[in-house]
This record gives sequence, C-alpha cells and structure tokens, in this order.
Amino acid sequence: MMNWHRLEVFLEFLIFGVIVGVAEDLIAVTLATGEPITLKIIGIVVLVAIPFAFFGEVLVDRVDFVKIWQKLFSKKDQN
Repeated sequence: MMNWHRLEVFLEFLIFGVIVGVAEDLIAVTLATGEPITLKIIGIVVLVAIPFAFFGEVLVDRVDFVKIWQKLFSKKDQN
C-alpha cells in the first residue's frame, strides 16, 4: 500500500528542487558565459535539473545522514 503523505512530501521537495536547480543553473550559465537567457537555454537547464533533483530527493529520502554523522563522531570520541 502506498503512503500518500510520503509521496506528497517527496513530490513537493522534488518540485522545489527542480525550481531551485533551474534558478541556480541559469545564474551559473549567465555568469559563466554571458549569454542571454533564451527558451532554448531554459529547456536545457530544466532537462539537466530534473534528474539531479530526483536523485537528490531519493538520496535524502533513503539515507539517514544524522545516524552516519553520529557513527563517525562516536568512533572518533572512543579512540
């Protein structure tokens, strides 16, 4: 059975990730190349941002970084 709340949160973060990714990529393209922003550039940036946002959300959703952080520092404290 699908957890609809979890799916909703995932999609919200995915959409937010795509929007932020597109914005930062457009800024980077403009600063690095000096080219004006056109529909073609926006299309390319969106196509690049979507997979990175998806993988970012899957990674964040699956990996518990707090536990990893705690394990790393608890081992250092024991030594």
